Amino acid sequence: MHLTQLAREHGDKPAVIMAESGVTLSYAELERQSNQIAHLFRSRGLRPGDHIAVLMENRPEFFPVVWAAQRSGLLYTPVNWHLSAAEAAYTVTDCGARLLVSSSDLEELAAAAAAEAPALRDRLTVGPPSSGVESLADAIATMPDTPLPDELEGYYMLYSSGTTGRPKGILPALTGQPFGTGLNIDHTMRDVFGFSPATVYLCPGPLYHGAPIGWSLGTIRNGGTAIVMERFDAARALSLIERHRVTHGNFVPTMFVRMLKLPEAERAAFDLSSLELVVTAAAPISVQVKEQMIDWLGPIMTEFYAGSEGNGFCVIDSPTWLAHKGSVGQPILGQVHICSDDGDELPAGQTGTVWFSGTRRFRYHNDPAKTAGAYNDKGWSTLGDMGYLDPEGYLYLADRRTDLILSGGVNIYPREIEDALALHPAVADIVVFGVPDEEMGQRVHAVVQPAVPGAGSPQLAAELIDFCRSRIAHYKAPRTVSFDDDLPRLPSGKMLRRLLMDRYRSSPR
Repeated sequence: MHLTQLAREHGDKPAVIMAESGVTLSYAELERQSNQIAHLFRSRGLRPGDHIAVLMENRPEFFPVVWAAQRSGLLYTPVNWHLSAAEAAYTVTDCGARLLVSSSDLEELAAAAAAEAPALRDRLTVGPPSSGVESLADAIATMPDTPLPDELEGYYMLYSSGTTGRPKGILPALTGQPFGTGLNIDHTMRDVFGFSPATVYLCPGPLYHGAPIGWSLGTIRNGGTAIVMERFDAARALSLIERHRVTHGNFVPTMFVRMLKLPEAERAAFDLSSLELVVTAAAPISVQVKEQMIDWLGPIMTEFYAGSEGNGFCVIDSPTWLAHKGSVGQPILGQVHICSDDGDELPAGQTGTVWFSGTRRFRYHNDPAKTAGAYNDKGWSTLGDMGYLDPEGYLYLADRRTDLILSGGVNIYPREIEDALALHPAVADIVVFGVPDEEMGQRVHAVVQPAVPGAGSPQLAAELIDFCRSRIAHYKAPRTVSFDDDLPRLPSGKMLRRLLMDRYRSSPR
C-alpha cells in the first residue's frame, strides 16, 4: 500500500482518469508529483500533525496534493466548494489550516476564506495563473521527486454536511504509522469489498465528501484505477461503466433514482456486464429503489452504514438484504445497541437511538460539548440516528431524532413517507417534515420537486397524497404538499432539510 512501491509495479498504468476531460494521472506521475509537493510542505515548515486545506473541484491536481499530505503525516481538509464565502472561511479557519491549496477557478472563494483564517501562512493555486497567488507548479519545480526520509501516514479531516447546523470537523487520531501502512478503509476495501489491481472504480461524487475521497484513495492504495466524474449525470455514469469496463461503483440513493427514471430503452442500451460490486451509503435508500436496482443489475449491490466518525460500520450484501429487506446489515466494526431516551437497552423490534460500543473514540474539533453529547455513561457513541434490531441482529434505520414528526402524540418517521413517494413519476425529489399545527401539534408536510419544472398544482398535490395513502397508513401521509423546482440537496446526496424546515415552520403553507 506504499505509493512508491505501487509506482514501481504499475508505472504508466492510470491511477486516475477524469471522466469528462480524459486527463490521466499515472501511478508514476502521481508518485513524482506527490513527492515534490511533500518536500514543498516540509520546506514551508509543515510537520506531522499540522493541517492544510484543499479547495478544488473534482480535478486531477487534487490527487497529488492530498497524497502529498497523506505521506507527510498531515491532516488535510477538502473544503466543500459549493459553500458560501462565509461558510468556506469558517471551515478553513476552524480546521486551523496553515496552508491552502485551491483551484484558480475558485479564486474568489479561496481569497475570501484566506482573509478570515488567522493560522494560514501560505496559499497556492492550481490551474491557470491567478494574480497575486503563488502557483503550485512553480513552487515545486525545484523540489526533489524522491520520498521524504521520514514518511508517516496522514489523515483526511472531514466536516459534517451542515444539514442541521454549522458543520463540525471530525478530528481523526493520527496513527503515527509509517506511510504505506494504510488506513482502515483501505484494508476494508480490499478484505471486505474485493478491491485489487484489477479494480476499475467509478467515483460519481464530490471529492470533499467522505466516500468519494476515501474510496478513490483506497482504490489507488489497492492498485486499481479511479474514474472520477467532474459532476454526476445518470446517463453519463452508465456510459462510463461501459467505456471503461468499470468493476466497482459507490453511489448515493438519489443517483439510483435518477438512473431508474431514465427511459428503459436508454438504460438497456448500455453494457454494464463488467460491474462486480455496486455500493450505496451516505443516505437512506428505499426498499422499492433497491429492489429495482437489484432487478436491473443483479444481486451485486452492497449497502453500508457508517459515519466519518468511524464509530461503527454495518454492511449487507444483496442476497442477505433480500431476506432482510430494509436493513443496513450487521456490524463488522463495533457492536450495535438500541436504547430508549432513558438509556435502557431495548429488545428486538423496538425503535430507539442507535449506539455503538467497542470502537475507537472520536471527537468533534473545537466542540467539546458536541463530543460529550455523542457519548453515554457506558462510553458508547451515537450519530443521532434512530432504528431497531430484528431478532437476528440486523439493523434497520428510521430517522434522525431531530427529523421525527410528533403529530397527535404519535411519532411519524419522514423517511417512510419519502420512500413511498420517491418513485411516483411526477416526483423528481422530495423532503418531508413537520410544520406547526394548532390541533395536532405538528402536521406532516411534503415539499416536492416536480419531474417537470412548474408542474406543481393542487391536483398533483391531491394525487400524491392519495398515492401515499395507498402505500402506508393514512395518518402518516402528508396533509399538505408544496412544490419547489429546486430542492437544496448537496452533491453528496444529503438534503439540506434544516433550511426547508426553518422556512416552512416560520411560514407554513
